[in-house]
Amino acid sequence: MVIGVTMLNVLPGSEKTAYKDLKSSTGVKDVYHVFGEFDFVVIMELETLRELNDVVDKIRENPNVTATQTIVGAEL
Repeated sequence: MVIGVTMLNVLPGSEKTAYKDLKSSTGVKDVYHVFGEFDFVVIMELETLRELNDVVDKIRENPNVTATQTIVGAEL
């Protein structure tokens, strides 16, 4: 299992639409609307790194998304 966390920014005023789009994405476990440098934190759980990459690519294609930053979790 691969865990990914993507922090992202959206166009002002598009938060509700972006939230609905993010929540409906395959592999997305949780979406948090946050305050600070980013607008949302998205937690994803997928089987492979390739699947994670595909979900992040889909998020980036959303016209409301202006920037992303993704980190991948690792087991200790």
